[in-house]
Amino acid sequence: MEISLFTKLAAEFVGTAVLMVFGNGAVANVELSGTKGHKAGWINIAMGYGFGVMFPVLMFGGVSGAHINPAMTLAQAVNGMFPWSLVLPYIIAQLLGAAVGQLLVYAVYYPHYQKTEDPEAILGTFCTADAYESRTNYFISEFIGTMLLVLGALCCLELQWGSSNYAAASIVVGFIVWGLVTSMGGPTGPGLNPARDLMPRLLHSLLPIKHKGKSRWNEAWIPVVAPILGGMLGCWLFKVLFAI
Repeated sequence: MEISLFTKLAAEFVGTAVLMVFGNGAVANVELSGTKGHKAGWINIAMGYGFGVMFPVLMFGGVSGAHINPAMTLAQAVNGMFPWSLVLPYIIAQLLGAAVGQLLVYAVYYPHYQKTEDPEAILGTFCTADAYESRTNYFISEFIGTMLLVLGALCCLELQWGSSNYAAASIVVGFIVWGLVTSMGGPTGPGLNPARDLMPRLLHSLLPIKHKGKSRWNEAWIPVVAPILGGMLGCWLFKVLFAI
C-alpha cells in the first residue's frame, strides 16, 4: 500500500514533536526549579533524548523513514538516497513538530519556568550553547556528533540486519543517541538536529518567561549549519563504505 504524502508529513511532524517532548522535557525536569527530577543529572537527560529518537523511529520508520531531523533529510538527499521533491515538505513538518513539542514541554513545566531564576538553566531547556564559550568548539562538537549519529543510524537501519529487523535496529539507534549525549554531549548539549535547536530558540525569544535572559541568536547558525554538514559527511561515509 502506497503511503500518502500527508501521512508521511504527519509522521515527521508528530515524530519530531515526540523527540522534543522526551528530550527537552528531560532537560526541563533536571534543570528547572522545584521539579521532581531537579538535579537528577546528565544520565537522565541522555536517556530522554535516546528514547526521544527511539520511539519515533519505532512508530514512524515504516511510514516516513522517521528522519525527524533536517540534517538527516538533507544528508540523504545530497547523497542520492532521498528525493529532493520531498526535502522542503519534510523539513517544514519537522520544524513545526519541533515547535509544537517544545510548546508542550513549556505547558507542562510552566510553573517551574516561572519559578526558575537561572537564565542558563532556562535556555538549556530550549536550545544548545557551548559550555566553553567557543564557537569553534561549538561547531566541531555539533559537526562530529551529527556525523556519527547519521552514520550510525544508517548503518543500523539500512544494512541487511537492520532492514530485516527494523524494530531491533530502531532500538539500537536510540542507544546510539543515548551514548552520544552521554559521551559527546558535554560541550554543547548537544543538538545534532537543526529543528531541535532553531524552533525552540525562537520560542525562547517569544515566550513570556521571567529571568529567561538572551536567546543567543549571534551563535544560532552553528547548531543549524554544523549538523547539516556533519550529517552529509556521515551519509557519504555510509554510502561509500557500507551501502550494499
